[in-house]
Amino acid sequence: MTHILLAIIYVSFISLGLPDALLGSAWPSMYVQFDVPVSYSGIIFFIIAAGTVISSLQSDRLTRWLGTGKVTAISVGLTAAAIFGFSVSHSFWALCLWAVPYGLGAGSVDAALNNYVALHYASRHMSWLHCMWGVGASVGPYVMGYALTGGAGWNMGYRYIALLQIGLTAVLFLTLPLWRTHAGTDAAEEETPAGKALTLMQIVRIPGVKSVMVTFFCYCALEQTTGLWASSYLVLYKGVPSETAAGFASLFFIGITVGRMLGGFLTLKLSDRQMIRLGQGIIAAGLAAFLLPLGEYAAPGGLLLIGLGCAPIYPSVIHSTPEHFGADRSQAIIGVQMASAYAGNCLMPPLFGLIANHIQVSLLPFYLFVILVLMVVMHESLLKISDARAKG
Repeated sequence: MTHILLAIIYVSFISLGLPDALLGSAWPSMYVQFDVPVSYSGIIFFIIAAGTVISSLQSDRLTRWLGTGKVTAISVGLTAAAIFGFSVSHSFWALCLWAVPYGLGAGSVDAALNNYVALHYASRHMSWLHCMWGVGASVGPYVMGYALTGGAGWNMGYRYIALLQIGLTAVLFLTLPLWRTHAGTDAAEEETPAGKALTLMQIVRIPGVKSVMVTFFCYCALEQTTGLWASSYLVLYKGVPSETAAGFASLFFIGITVGRMLGGFLTLKLSDRQMIRLGQGIIAAGLAAFLLPLGEYAAPGGLLLIGLGCAPIYPSVIHSTPEHFGADRSQAIIGVQMASAYAGNCLMPPLFGLIANHIQVSLLPFYLFVILVLMVVMHESLLKISDARAKG
């Protein structure tokens, strides 16, 4: 039965990824229909990310009240309703309203499941579960591309994903008795950490926490900015048709998916810090493919490489938290890390939207490179502090 519960968690991670790439894939068609500037996708993304930050900070309270199973099912259902709302929207402001439950539904389930897996499963499962997120994120742009190519429009692309989400919600609600049946065992609801909970200020004062917060901020800023703006970059700067660009953008998420699948096996040989450094190097190679004159396939190839590089970073940073800070403080620090990650989602893609609107969309690779350099510097700072603590 423990394996069935793990399979349910895998399905839940697929549901997390399904909506994540839709806005970036559909926006080149959407902003024209709504007669708004291209940068306005940043507004929608900001609302979604802000809702995700708020709900993730409440995830511990909700999980203690409802349990991980109910939080997961309710959150996926809320996201499904919001995506369906997108599909029937006829104005930009309607999209903004539906973006509120869109973000609120994503945050609680993401934080709850990541914390649960970090506490109960090995590094390979963390990597493979995030691979399942990549499966969902890869399917999303293909579904949107299919809808656009077939002439059904972006509305139907959102509707197709909403139907998939509704189906996943039904599965999660039908399997709620499994969570309750195993309540009190090591494979069921999250354990309540012993001792008094740390305040935010206490957490931030722990040596190394600021470094890992910035590392997480930069990683998610890079990932989400790429996912949101890659399609627009290809259309507006490279002259790629919208339908083709939607398919090319999915290469980024395919890279993440394949990278996390392979990364699960690599974790048997490589440590978390080695996996993170490997990923950062591959991202740098992908950005170089954008910047160097390597032909028409350089940009799609670069997106694939960036995805492969992103693959091991998020799960490895989460999984290495107990090693850096101790198991007694890892739960609190993981929550702060995820809040930092969502802050990166919230702030950095809209900032590039302003750059694209007022300067040039062609600056995307340079923007991503600056974020990558800061991420590398802060992660190395974390390792230095962690090693000094271990020696002392």
